Amino acid sequence: MQAIEAFIEAQGGPEVIKWRKVALGAPGPGQALVRQSAIGLNYIDVYHRDGTYPIDLPGGLGLEAAGEVVAVGEGVHALRPGDRVATFGPKRGAYASARIVPAASLFKLPASIDEETAAASLLKACTVEALVERCARVEAGWPVLVHAAAGGVGLILVQWLKAIGATVIGTVSTEDKEQAAREAGADHVIRYKDEDVAAHVREITDGQGVPVAFDGIGMATWDVSLKATARRGLIVSYGNAGGPVRGVDLGILARHGSQFVTRPTLFDYYLDPGERAAGAARVFEMIDDGKIKVTIGQRYGLENAARAHADLEAGHTTGSTLLLPEIG
Repeated sequence: MQAIEAFIEAQGGPEVIKWRKVALGAPGPGQALVRQSAIGLNYIDVYHRDGTYPIDLPGGLGLEAAGEVVAVGEGVHALRPGDRVATFGPKRGAYASARIVPAASLFKLPASIDEETAAASLLKACTVEALVERCARVEAGWPVLVHAAAGGVGLILVQWLKAIGATVIGTVSTEDKEQAAREAGADHVIRYKDEDVAAHVREITDGQGVPVAFDGIGMATWDVSLKATARRGLIVSYGNAGGPVRGVDLGILARHGSQFVTRPTLFDYYLDPGERAAGAARVFEMIDDGKIKVTIGQRYGLENAARAHADLEAGHTTGSTLLLPEIG
């Protein structure tokens, strides 16, 4: 099978993304050949491209995609040609029209979930499941702060937290993003460019602060999260869109009320097959039940990935972004 795939030979700006045609042979033992119909864009792709997360070079980009199994290799019994599947890695190389991947990394899609929805949500929603239910263990009634509440992860976070009974305080940059966060169920939305976020959070929580702050921004919001989080509260710092948090003096956690901080990654919570299967099943259940509605804000042709990266980094996207081979 002929395919196109993205690769980089050096880390840098969106312009380092290159394309090549490849001939894919038969899948080997434990592998599957998948024709991909939709690829999910995630901020971790930017980190792999720009050097925030070093990778072996030359290397592929992208973790999340959905499509149809074309062939399976020896020893693969859970999948067969024609099955609709999705993956969120850990193997990179999702920016491709087709590819060979480990069969163990594929999830068979329920009939109720289409491939675009899966590619737009699987990595983000599994991230949310891990953050909310395994990492922070949020309880009903808690006020919770969500930075970047209108982003791909943010919109799912807002909906998931509302579904379990939390009160959601979201931060956004624009009027359109405020509307998106409110439509997702946010109880309070703060425009961080116009307001003192920490002071507003304290006002909403009667001076107490939130027991959990979900911070996918990083250094740019680190001080805000410290000031908005309650005594003995937890800051879940899971992203670097505003730069990685560096040079942290642990004493600052004591000065803000014996706070906790964690820097989780998805694959530490989806380490073994049982964890992966349980997490994905929970995600599919939440989508099937209508508790999570996936917002696809943008679609780009696959070979326009560089433009999609630039738009994501500039904050010009809302919800999830897809790369589509069909319109490349």
